[in-house]
Amino acid sequence: MAPPENQQQNDHHHRQQQNHEQQNHQQRNQKKPAPLRRDALRNRDLLVAAARELFAEQGINVPLDEIAKRAGVGNATLYRRFPARGDLVEAVFHDDLAAVMAAGERARREDDAWGALTAYLEGVCALLARDRGVSDLMTTGIEGAPTLDAIHVHSHETLSGLMRRAAAAGELRTDVVTEDLLFALSALGASLPAIESIRPGSWRRPLSLLLDGFRSTAQRQLPERPLTVQETDLAHRELGGEPPEA
Repeated sequence: MAPPENQQQNDHHHRQQQNHEQQNHQQRNQKKPAPLRRDALRNRDLLVAAARELFAEQGINVPLDEIAKRAGVGNATLYRRFPARGDLVEAVFHDDLAAVMAAGERARREDDAWGALTAYLEGVCALLARDRGVSDLMTTGIEGAPTLDAIHVHSHETLSGLMRRAAAAGELRTDVVTEDLLFALSALGASLPAIESIRPGSWRRPLSLLLDGFRSTAQRQLPERPLTVQETDLAHRELGGEPPEA
């Protein structure tokens, strides 16, 4: 007969074996999501390509029926693949928004905060200028796009950090907040695709003028208080055509 301590070890080992076998059994029984059929994948790609074109031409509020028509598929196919506009926006703009986030990470690592802030905003504005859909997304808002929600948070954190450092270095005026810059960028960003279409690159002039207004050398008494985070979000929703929440 095994000593009590050995019996306990054997029982413990047996329970571990049973748990391991049960986990393996559960993993084998878990169903993996079925891959899209070839025709379904083709329809999805057609819809994303059509949406990309129309978002760039007309903005993100283009009728979904028009996207389905350009893709050459039925409305039912569009809603089956993308139940909400945010799902389609996520598929179209995921890579562009991820690139903005990567640019923000690079800016955060720079020693020169004002230079990093300027370079980051130039990169963002270059993206907004060439695609009206991206401009709508970044300067207004839309529900149901997780990557967009993440980039708005990340961009706010990036700008806030760079502005604090630039102010501490004496480069940025001390009476402005992140929402001041975001609101000014929204107003400018909405016009960037039109400016770019008239003369490519000409948007750099109004951006430079805007940034000069944030320099410490331009500081003078400002009228009114800055918008709060909530007020800025409401303004973005108004710009995007969404009614303010009650």
